[in-house]
Amino acid sequence: MPEHVLAHLGIDDTDSPRGGCTTYVAALMVEELYKMGVEFVDYPSLIRLNPNAPWKTRGNGAVCLRFYCREDLLDEVVAMAARLVEAEADLGDENTHPGVALHVGKVPISLKLFAKRAIRGIVSLDEALRLCAKHGIRALGFKLGRGIIGALAAIGETLSGDHTYELLAYRVPEMRGKPRAVSEESVIKMDEATRPLTFNNYDYEEERILITPRGPDPVLLGIRGESPSIVLKAFRMLEVGEPIERWVIFRTNQGTDAHLAHRLVRELKPHMPAIIRGYVSSPPTMIHGGHVIFRLSDGSGEVDCAAYWPSGRLAKVASLLWPGDLVEVAGGVKLGPGGRLTLNVEKLRIIKLARKAIAMNPHCPACGKRMKSMGANKGFRCPKCGFRDPGARKVLVEVPREIKPGLYLPPPRSQRHLTKPLRRYGLEKYGCPGPPKGEWFWPRPPTLACRSYARASPGPRARRGSA
Repeated sequence: MPEHVLAHLGIDDTDSPRGGCTTYVAALMVEELYKMGVEFVDYPSLIRLNPNAPWKTRGNGAVCLRFYCREDLLDEVVAMAARLVEAEADLGDENTHPGVALHVGKVPISLKLFAKRAIRGIVSLDEALRLCAKHGIRALGFKLGRGIIGALAAIGETLSGDHTYELLAYRVPEMRGKPRAVSEESVIKMDEATRPLTFNNYDYEEERILITPRGPDPVLLGIRGESPSIVLKAFRMLEVGEPIERWVIFRTNQGTDAHLAHRLVRELKPHMPAIIRGYVSSPPTMIHGGHVIFRLSDGSGEVDCAAYWPSGRLAKVASLLWPGDLVEVAGGVKLGPGGRLTLNVEKLRIIKLARKAIAMNPHCPACGKRMKSMGANKGFRCPKCGFRDPGARKVLVEVPREIKPGLYLPPPRSQRHLTKPLRRYGLEKYGCPGPPKGEWFWPRPPTLACRSYARASPGPRARRGSA
């Protein structure tokens, strides 16, 4: 009997702004592997990498499939993966450079550390190739092969820390590029019925569905939540007015803040996600477009922090900060004009508010009316009773603060895939769940071991006229 081995198949960088989707390629691979008779040991891993990487496309997500299979099937697995990537990737886009990697055996520590760096910083293709050579990892790159980086990172991130799940459903080819037909009313009902165990389904401020993307890619919808069962339950509550080609449940690092790490200002580099704890060192200023800029100092240096207008309440809170406020700011570092770094604010935690005092004209000692200046260094005059005081100066007056200590995030529509939403705090989970259970992908084809199978329900109830 051929020996069975533990295999980890990673893929990345198959999409482009004009279409394609790495998770869709992974969904096709799941079905092909199932037909080969492999035994999956985990849900497919959807790993969001550093959202600030300059070459990323859309969500910067890589995928890993983990399974036991016969050792003599490994060549067939690699050939299948190469065939599907070549068929489905947008190889005509100048920025799409797919990669496939297959690792056999236990995931080494060096690969886990590589994954952390790919999520929290920038890693090179040379480093990825050296790891492949060191651990005997089969790697296949298309064009420049940059996707090998993400493929390795997806293998290395085993999600033993906090994790969530996402059910992704895909469109039939003839519907791609057309508006997505998902009932808004059903999304709201689903959100109300499953909260807080699902998140970022609907934006109530803008009255906008968040589970449907807007691009021409094959994804119809994606539901994020705390368990496979809750995302499947939520999926089946939806009313969808178009055919569903297939769906898969992924285990993922989305909504976990996996990209963020505490750093000092002096350690910041372009494209680096970071959390900086320090004191506001200058009053915020509002620039064109409603964006708010303030300076933050942590003793090792100072950095500009930018809260952009689409972040809604977060930008409003940032505009009310004051020098001396102790805060934590999380976000991605961007290189601005003249080589000046800016931290783009994704979330803001106010730890302690400083006393805010502003200079104001003194009150008239005769009638109590606030006086007016008679000119630079000429004192003040009362406009009511005429009292003059050439020696009077402005006085500091403490004013109440309009904000309170706490955590502030942008609205769901402006949150990144990795940003932990308020709904998730207190729901963190750790450890690997083991093999997938129950229905976790559809359609389920016959396997080599057993040609008979039961066709699972496709999920949401379709509206009249849909397939």
